[in-house]
Amino acid sequence: SSVFGIICNLFCVFTSFRGSAVAIIIGKNVAKPNQFDPTVKMWVFEEIINGRKLTEIINTEHENVKYLPGHKLPDNVVAVPDLLEASDGADIFVFVLPHQFIGRLCDQMKDRVKSDAFGISLIKGIDEGPEGLNLISDIIREKLGIEMSVLMGANIASEVAEEKFCETTIGCRNKEHGQILKDLMQTPNFRISVVEECDTVEICGALKNIVAVGAGFCDGLGFGDNTKAAVIRLGLMEMVCFARLFCKGPVTSATFLESCGVADLITTCYGGRNRRVAEAFVRTGKSVEELEKELLNGQKLQGPQTSSEVYKVLKQKNLVNKFPLFAAVFEICYEGRPVKDFITCLQNHPEHF
Repeated sequence: SSVFGIICNLFCVFTSFRGSAVAIIIGKNVAKPNQFDPTVKMWVFEEIINGRKLTEIINTEHENVKYLPGHKLPDNVVAVPDLLEASDGADIFVFVLPHQFIGRLCDQMKDRVKSDAFGISLIKGIDEGPEGLNLISDIIREKLGIEMSVLMGANIASEVAEEKFCETTIGCRNKEHGQILKDLMQTPNFRISVVEECDTVEICGALKNIVAVGAGFCDGLGFGDNTKAAVIRLGLMEMVCFARLFCKGPVTSATFLESCGVADLITTCYGGRNRRVAEAFVRTGKSVEELEKELLNGQKLQGPQTSSEVYKVLKQKNLVNKFPLFAAVFEICYEGRPVKDFITCLQNHPEHF
């Protein structure tokens, strides 16, 4: 229910290392006496790990041994392999999974969702549709008929799980829901700011992964910190320009100064998976798909995939030349453009948009 102060049943779609890290926070918070039901139902895509079901391992050993090994989940986080069973009766939905799977998942759930439920997406990606840009929160909202918020920020999963201090941003148009979600997820070491610019917050979370791939290219080519600083600055310029062109609501500079903006961008360009895999892409000559299997335990990397979606949107609007960094990342990852050409997009980048 969206009425603050009553018991809220939770449903969480957590199938990744980020999801498991957030499950630790939510599980501990709802275990305290408050407005939330103390049990968190966590839908997990069933896999066999060393001859045992992943859900069985999570529910007995309280550890996601595949995606976040070495970190204990609270006992009140219950892994459920059946999607409809997990989502039945939920008041709050928390989505954390690769964005290419969200449409199919929502189609399975749509007839079982309460009319007054609401959700929050931690999914960092976008989708390209016949009308142009589709935000993941919009896809969920349209398919499930519920109000959606988003959470994005400089939150490397392993550091969140280790309870190292970090900040994050919730984009929420409904102030009541924003307060409930903040109560659900904030801790002394996971500080949350709530802003109204949902679309801007979500765009930041998606686009920064493209820039991080560019930062990884620089590391692989041995260009150093000065070049990476240029990638971050020029990438941020393209992020701001893209948001102002495609976000439906207002886009203010202040939101880019929140954790979802420049902080997440810097963190990802120095410490994230997209940077690390992009560096390996340069040094090994292997494909993105090969490196996903080797370095990410089969998980999908969001930066290259998002660059593909963004490129389609830009091409549809005849704007590719306006975003040389975004375009170069896509062309290098998918069209065989030599990675050494990446420096060209920096040298010839327009000074102003």
